Amino acid sequence: MNPFYKNLSLWIVITLMFVMLYQIFSEQRLAETPVSYSEFLAMVADERVDEVVIQGQELTVKDTQGDRFKVYAPDDPDLIATLRSKGVHIGAKPPAESPWYMSVLVSWFPMLILIGVWIFFMRQMQSGGGKAMSFGKSRARLNSDQSAKVTFEDVAGIDEAKEELGEIVDFLRDPKKFTRLGGRIPKGVLLMGPPGTGKTLLARAIAGEAGVPFFTISGSDFVEMFVGVGASRVRDLFVQGKKNAPCIIFIDEIDAVGRHRGAGLGGGHDEREQTLNQLLVEMDGFESNEGVILISATNRPDVLDPALLRPGRFDRQVVVSLPDIKGREKILRVHMKKTPIAPDVDPLTLAKGTPGFSGADLENLVNEAALLAAKQDKERVGMMDFEEAKDKVYMGLERKSKVISEEDKKTTAYHEAGHALVARFLPFTDAVNKVTIIPRGRAAGVTWFLPEERDFKYKDQLQSELSVAYGGRVAEELIFNRISTGAAGDIKMATDLASRMVRSWGMSDLGPLSYAKDEEHIFIGREIAQHRDFSEETARRIDEEITKFIDNAYDKAQSVLKENIDILHRLSEVLLEKETVMGSELDAIILEMRPDFDFPSKHESVSTPAPEKSEKVDESPKAASASDAEDATEDPAAEPSGGDEGDEKSDDKG
Repeated sequence: MNPFYKNLSLWIVITLMFVMLYQIFSEQRLAETPVSYSEFLAMVADERVDEVVIQGQELTVKDTQGDRFKVYAPDDPDLIATLRSKGVHIGAKPPAESPWYMSVLVSWFPMLILIGVWIFFMRQMQSGGGKAMSFGKSRARLNSDQSAKVTFEDVAGIDEAKEELGEIVDFLRDPKKFTRLGGRIPKGVLLMGPPGTGKTLLARAIAGEAGVPFFTISGSDFVEMFVGVGASRVRDLFVQGKKNAPCIIFIDEIDAVGRHRGAGLGGGHDEREQTLNQLLVEMDGFESNEGVILISATNRPDVLDPALLRPGRFDRQVVVSLPDIKGREKILRVHMKKTPIAPDVDPLTLAKGTPGFSGADLENLVNEAALLAAKQDKERVGMMDFEEAKDKVYMGLERKSKVISEEDKKTTAYHEAGHALVARFLPFTDAVNKVTIIPRGRAAGVTWFLPEERDFKYKDQLQSELSVAYGGRVAEELIFNRISTGAAGDIKMATDLASRMVRSWGMSDLGPLSYAKDEEHIFIGREIAQHRDFSEETARRIDEEITKFIDNAYDKAQSVLKENIDILHRLSEVLLEKETVMGSELDAIILEMRPDFDFPSKHESVSTPAPEKSEKVDESPKAASASDAEDATEDPAAEPSGGDEGDEKSDDKG
């Protein structure tokens, strides 16, 4: 029912109730003090009664003073004669009857109570989404709100996906353009990609561009505890689609209903599989659904049933991947349109420092920067706000209340300085963008890099990364002649990298062979034995090659820092004084102490603006780089060290 008519009906009912109450209580109230029949007869005998109106056994009496009151009279046959003898004016009325609405209310009141209770319980059953009376109805929502229309202009960073889906939009606008040559538009499009890459936003943009009805529903809305309900909802969904054709049906998280059949405990008759079977039939069964295009999104395409992915059902499988540097720049510009931005903000610099960020991550970055600027009562969001927001997103809030001893702070400064100098003096490394010893999250200090996005990594690059990873440990050993737990994350990252170089990438003297197959564990009696497809001798040689890579990297880092020990001292002093050193400032320190120094070739320029910060570079999208890969404590129970973990690791010292 329309909300206007619903509210109007409610007010009409309330008004009628007030009218009824007014009529009931508007009659003149006579004397509140009851008068007995004996008192009434005495008043008649004293000739103090002027008028009596008889209505059944109820007498309305008016005395000589004009007061009125009521008397309940018994069956007295002499009453009329007595009144006439005293000259009382006598009137008569028929016995009073209840109003018709009171009669109806009294007779129907029990039934109305039962109906009201039934409606109450039915609404309670429906409020939880159960819809007891409409189990088989589809819960798809028709998106017709043009005020919040999304178009392809609001989607950036996924140009290839937009281009491929543009054909769907063109078909919905002009179907004859494609069908005149016998072509058939895809019946289904499956959007696949990591979370936050814009799959749902892309589907909304298709509907906004095409200007056709757009039904949205989640895969979990089909699944119920009763077998057959989900299949009924699928049928009803496509019935609605046919009525509104041409239209788009968008099923989000289709893996909730489209999982591989036979993988559950219910055999072939459980609710989810029945729902999937009906979906398969509706998409490409005996009857065709012309003009109904199904778009689905999932980040788990590996669990979908093969029958769902075949041509004729999902003809197109569009991968919506994480954006590259150009895509990140475009996404940032889209989100920055809604925010007042200062002139010093450079989206390209921010894009370089956020590899692995999805569209949702970049939107969150802009939002965090706006919140930080608003907290400081700024009129515009500046570059430093974005840098602070990036630090917050990566590492967490700055630990201003943490008490750090001078010894721990000094250890952190030399640790981070070691990472930065090794990275700056070796070739094939990423640009050092910022070095800081400000504790943030679980990190006591971080060395940020500005990584290049490469399709391949080469052996010399990986060897330099190993040396950079050990720069912090070597600096501690050279300066303090002792080592701390702060390099635990660096060591773990370097060991894993060296292991992959040997076992997966064939970069050792063992040759281009792969030893990266998972080792199987088999039970022999009560013992557990490891089964591998290579011998113990080969395993020993693998360990030797890994150790060789590690030793060479350690020696290279030690050689670099020994040759530039004065620069290491100077950089550490500046860090202890300023707590943060930008990449351009690092270059200035090096040139100040080595005026004739020629920076290594094939090294990305680090003459970046002061407010710019880099992103950590590891193989995982958001992992720290070699110098700040210590963000995960090796021992979760270890006591926080304060600030002497020279890297992202701050609680590995115990």
